[in-house]
Amino acid sequence: MNTSGHAADDVRDDATGLRLAPFRGLRYVPERVGSLAAVTSPPYDVVVRPDGLLHLESADPHNIVRLILPQAITAGTRHRKAAVTLDRWLADGVLAPDPEPALYVYEQNGDGILQRGIIGALELSTPAEGIVLPHEDVMPHVVEDRAALMRTTAANLEPLLLTYVGADEGGADAVIERTVQREPLLSTTTEDGFQHRLWSVTDPAELATIAGELASHQALIADGHHRWATYLRLREEHAAPGPWNYGLVLLIDTARYPLRVRAIHRLLNRLPVADALTALGDSFRVRRVDGPLPVALEALEAAAAEGNAFLLAGDGTFHLLDHPDPALLDRTIRTDRPQAWRTLDATVLHSTLLENVWHIPDAPEDIAYIHDTEAAVDQAERRGGTAVLMHPVREEVVRDLARQGVTMPRKSTSFGPKPATGLVLRSLALD
Repeated sequence: MNTSGHAADDVRDDATGLRLAPFRGLRYVPERVGSLAAVTSPPYDVVVRPDGLLHLESADPHNIVRLILPQAITAGTRHRKAAVTLDRWLADGVLAPDPEPALYVYEQNGDGILQRGIIGALELSTPAEGIVLPHEDVMPHVVEDRAALMRTTAANLEPLLLTYVGADEGGADAVIERTVQREPLLSTTTEDGFQHRLWSVTDPAELATIAGELASHQALIADGHHRWATYLRLREEHAAPGPWNYGLVLLIDTARYPLRVRAIHRLLNRLPVADALTALGDSFRVRRVDGPLPVALEALEAAAAEGNAFLLAGDGTFHLLDHPDPALLDRTIRTDRPQAWRTLDATVLHSTLLENVWHIPDAPEDIAYIHDTEAAVDQAERRGGTAVLMHPVREEVVRDLARQGVTMPRKSTSFGPKPATGLVLRSLALD
């Protein structure tokens, strides 16, 4: 089955596509932790700080957030703390490497979604090679932080989420379907209700089948642009071929397992809602929407179907922004990009509202990027700031822009479900 309609665009005629290598996964030893669910975490940028971080740290003394989001006063101290913690957990037998290199079949099941994919060490490639397609810009300070953490720990602590459009039948999918009939290496249910299962694939014939299919495909980065940029930076620092030429990824065939695309919201820490509304003038139509939140989001969805729309929150109610002034858009949005890029909500938000109407710099102290809608609203109300709630963009728009080599504004999309962090890690010292 092929639900995407893009299989032909995904195949590379010269068979210089994805190269996924087995690796000796580092995994928690179940007997040494309270439960596997208690030591996992969402990806580092999904953890809502500080609430979510403290919750995860208290769930188990060995929760993976102590590696992906170590806490200390300075950045250098944080990264060294993570490395020391990782070494200690290995020495104490909390984490242990699997006996032989493997690819890993990973399954998530919950909220009406069944998703299966393959975790492995992907050979890195540059954007010019067109094998791995980014679709979002990155923030340099985040790449620097992730690079320092990865450099200090010499480990890939969580996989990127990549998507490709697989063959109609056979190939990697057939290996996955056979593998999930076996007893898994691990099975756990996290507090969000998702069940996670993991299997290893070590049979040479099955590894060759997977490699044969992937070699003719390209992939879209669904989640993990900053970690991908980190992989590329660290590869430049290690010129000789070796483990730094690879990075940990989860590959999902979206022809069989389509992902959900959600929006990532903005929290403007220093801009009260009243000031935001005043600055708008008559550049947008503004309507008050009485809650609760689901009702306001329905209003946003309806407005977004007709054009650019945003929902402001933070003062106890909701304000729907739509029908932007066309002259303002023409004046503030660059014209050397495709029309699909120029009309993105994220483009209008950053180019028109943030830069030209509200004059908000894209700096961590001014803008926080929050995946959870309720958390964005709650934090805006607590801080006296403004939450800008977004409507998600369609996956086909993302993929088409990526194929044109056009990146979207940073944090434009949130594909999911995302892999749980902590189920399998990659130590570069073992490769």
